Amino acid sequence: MPTAWLISESGHVDSQQWDERYSATGFVWATGPNQFVAAELAGLSPGRAIDLAAGEGRNTVWLAERGWRVTAVDFSRVGLDKGRALSTARGVAGERVDWIQVSPKLRATVLARAAAALAPGGTAFIVAHDLINLTEGTGGPQDPEVLYTPEAVRAELPELRILRAERVRRTVTREDGPATAIDTLVHAVREA
Repeated sequence: MPTAWLISESGHVDSQQWDERYSATGFVWATGPNQFVAAELAGLSPGRAIDLAAGEGRNTVWLAERGWRVTAVDFSRVGLDKGRALSTARGVAGERVDWIQVSPKLRATVLARAAAALAPGGTAFIVAHDLINLTEGTGGPQDPEVLYTPEAVRAELPELRILRAERVRRTVTREDGPATAIDTLVHAVREA
């Protein structure tokens, strides 16, 4: 049973579109962890983690570097391949990370199973593009159906104790200068 799982930034379910985006030379995102992943999870003792919507693996690799055994799940084969390369470059390939590509049609099943598999005392951490990012932020999926809100995530996790559920802002670098993206952040635990 995992002691932690997180849903990280890429929330869009069109694997072909993400494969195309990740096909560019270099990384689409930074190779360091999302600022909220680092801030919220740095103090946890390593265990097993599932990184849902792992993308290029930046959060997966960061967890593995800290001793976690991580399963990275995403819809994009190209993103996962980049994550594998990043984990190899950082010396955490193989024994610390499993990379699994799933069909977009399995999204609901994957999330339900991840919640059910969370160990007593385990942590669920969600940081993903928020619905209001469409009108007030920058970047991210443009399909409202795949975006999150703190209220919706809270409602989908009735068996977990919510420690934090809010919208957070982060600065992203664009060619025309810095911009703000708005994410849903939910940090929850399964009672021991």
